[in-house]
Amino acid sequence: MEQLPKRAANYVPLSPVGFLPRANAVYGDRTSLVYGRRVRFTWSQTHDRCRRLASSLLALGVRKNDVVSVLAPNVPAMYEMHFAVPMAGAVLNTVNTRLDAKAVAAILRHSEAKLFFVDYEYVRLASDALQLLVSDGASQVPLVAVIDDLDRPTGVRLGELEYEGLVSRGDPTVQLPMLADEWDAVTLNYTSGTTSAPKGVVYSHRGAYLSTTSLLMSWEMGAEPVYLWTLPMFHCNGWTFTWGVAARGGVNVCIRDARAADVYGAIARHGVTHMCCAPVVFNILLEGAAATSAPNQRQLAAPVHVLTGGAPPPAALLERVERIGFHVTHAYGLTEATGPALACEWRAQWDHLPVSDRARLKARQGVSVLSLADADVINEDTMSSVQRDGKALGEIVLRGSSVMKGYLKNPEANEAAFKGGWFMTGDVGVVHPDGYIEIKDRSKDVIISGGENICSKEVEEALFAHPAVADAAVVAMPHPHWGETPCAFVVPRKKEDGDQNVQVCEEEVVDFCRKRMARFMVPRKVVLCEALPRNALGKVEKVKLRDAARKLQPAPAQKTTTSNSKGSTKAPAGKSGGGRRDEQNPVAHVMAMSRL
Repeated sequence: MEQLPKRAANYVPLSPVGFLPRANAVYGDRTSLVYGRRVRFTWSQTHDRCRRLASSLLALGVRKNDVVSVLAPNVPAMYEMHFAVPMAGAVLNTVNTRLDAKAVAAILRHSEAKLFFVDYEYVRLASDALQLLVSDGASQVPLVAVIDDLDRPTGVRLGELEYEGLVSRGDPTVQLPMLADEWDAVTLNYTSGTTSAPKGVVYSHRGAYLSTTSLLMSWEMGAEPVYLWTLPMFHCNGWTFTWGVAARGGVNVCIRDARAADVYGAIARHGVTHMCCAPVVFNILLEGAAATSAPNQRQLAAPVHVLTGGAPPPAALLERVERIGFHVTHAYGLTEATGPALACEWRAQWDHLPVSDRARLKARQGVSVLSLADADVINEDTMSSVQRDGKALGEIVLRGSSVMKGYLKNPEANEAAFKGGWFMTGDVGVVHPDGYIEIKDRSKDVIISGGENICSKEVEEALFAHPAVADAAVVAMPHPHWGETPCAFVVPRKKEDGDQNVQVCEEEVVDFCRKRMARFMVPRKVVLCEALPRNALGKVEKVKLRDAARKLQPAPAQKTTTSNSKGSTKAPAGKSGGGRRDEQNPVAHVMAMSRL
């Protein structure tokens, strides 16, 4: 057959950004976004605002492949930048608001961000991060623009630039750069900002587009959904629903803090149909139902479809939330797969099974989303598939267009991650006879606390820095709110003659960790022991430690206060102004997914 050429009429680079002009043309008069009591936009208005912002970015000198970072909760600006930044040809980097200043600075340095948008609540955190860049002699310090509250402006500033000012001054008619190659980068997401060398995951326009469309189909999200943002948009770009809601002409319901009262209120006020969250949110919503004048057995006016990921929800928990009216779909994903890679697609014949059996099936991670060419569980030594018996263990591997382009500036990590035509997830699982995959363990010992990934090795390294610690190991222990939390097993260093300073206790170790890492990483329990269990090769037997940790109870959270230093802005009461997780408002910071 003759080779026919590509033409402008039959070949257009795939990009999720294209969902916005389509939404403007098809759903222009429909509501696109609501926030607070007074903010409501249509898709035509959102399209106009995004074009204006893209115009202003170009005027500030932002060019193709420049990184634009943003530190913000689920507010309108955070949503709009998912379109406006790539419209300008730049790459969007959404920063985890739970990180500390050192981690934020590491991301800004590694990404070489040219522009840094900061929500007013995080001005203190951003200031500290920028100061670290300056003091470390960073070759590039980004321009800073504050995002003030759109519903109730505060007047907080950090420099001269402000988000709404950039939007208002932008020209919506300016000629924006055209995407020539769908392999170009669209976003940059960090798997961990807690080390000196964070891993930056680069998404392509093509991968983001295909991941968005496939997830819409896998979850069966129909037209005109009302989507509640209980999942942070900084987690894999909101599992691609930042773009997906536009594709379906839906409504984005943005809430700054996802407290139980706010969630129930938004559901009732806006007729929410869809939301995403970690399983731990279910517990918090159930516990907070009474406070919202909604009894635990209350029925929602209409079903709310929930996509969840992380540790499999217990059967009893699934039964309770589904009784209220939440229809739950379980998924598995990771940053490197552009969010969800597997989804537990429901089969009609399962509807007639007992509740416990349905919960067991629903808790499995499921089958590959449509953007993947394949997903499997293999023996890493032979690179062959394991038996589909639900028992044979192997590593979960993925292949498809929604897998990341690679890690930014990290060739060693790329070589390790891509092997034999597969992306190696590092997660251990099984394949059931029906083809559904289920995770059994995490080979990298990742702890999932409220959806946040905690590398046990990083916490262990901090513990080893303690002068009185001879040995240490960190594993996950159950937590009533967060699902999992770090538990540290510590071997004190033996006191030598004349050594008056070698001493260690649980409180002192916890305080030591608080000064060296983000608060959600700090161990909630420290167990002092004479020695760690080790195998014949000298490796710590963490299986035994996990068994011991399951029998323990986490220490109660300590209340914290925010200080207000000269030249910085103190966050309002109950808000997180320093990158910490607010222990008094657990729902607000647990909106995430396994490995995301």
